Amino acid sequence: MPALVRKTLGEYGRALVGWTVGLSAFLTMYISIWSSMKDNPEVFTETAVAKYPGALRDLMGGMADIASGAGFLQAIAYQLLGPLLFVMCAAILGNRAVARPEEARTLELTLTLPIDRRRLVLDRWAAMLLGLLAVALVTLCVVAVAGGLAGMGVPFGRILAAHTGLFLLVLFFGTLALCVGAAFGRGQAALAVVGVWGVAGYVVETLGRNVDAIAWLRWLSPFHYYLDGRPLYQGWPAGDYLVLLGATAVLLATAVFAFERRDVGV
Repeated sequence: MPALVRKTLGEYGRALVGWTVGLSAFLTMYISIWSSMKDNPEVFTETAVAKYPGALRDLMGGMADIASGAGFLQAIAYQLLGPLLFVMCAAILGNRAVARPEEARTLELTLTLPIDRRRLVLDRWAAMLLGLLAVALVTLCVVAVAGGLAGMGVPFGRILAAHTGLFLLVLFFGTLALCVGAAFGRGQAALAVVGVWGVAGYVVETLGRNVDAIAWLRWLSPFHYYLDGRPLYQGWPAGDYLVLLGATAVLLATAVFAFERRDVGV
């Protein structure tokens, strides 16, 4: 493993441990609620539908089948709250790759190493990828084990498909934060772009299914390629996942191009 990748992973250490523990606790706590719901599915379905009417119900993930194992897991882990927390983790790591060290005037030390700027961006991105992958693997095990103990009845292959999509989604947003930071050297700008695109993309994808005026915008939302294939229900949406990978590759190439040609504020 390259020295800069190891160094960056060391810098990410506390954040990765904290996010892994937090996400695991969140998933375990909410999945454990399923045990009290599965005996009265009709009651909980009617309650959920009544509590979250109309557009709000769409934003929360439909809720129509929340009393089923797959529906509950989708709503809790893979629809809104799970991705929201994981995207926040990715945005913070991506922001710390280039923008934050540049603002803290510590990037100069890294630039004195015998590596070019392209290698610096790629190694920082590789460390972010490995960190997010570690969080994804641990939380995958948590979902699979907790879901099995709760008797959700969702096959592991479907959980793996959904979790893979979640990982690709957060990798996209982490790379977006890194790209903006590499292009402008401003951490607040990177977090703002991730926040705006993330929130707007989620709203467009969920509401755009029923609102024709914004339906075309769904194709610009990374959430479309994560949610539209419904992996918990239908398995692997390979084409959608390839789009997310391709978009991430474009962002990474843009980050390298921009950072190589920019005066770095060190």
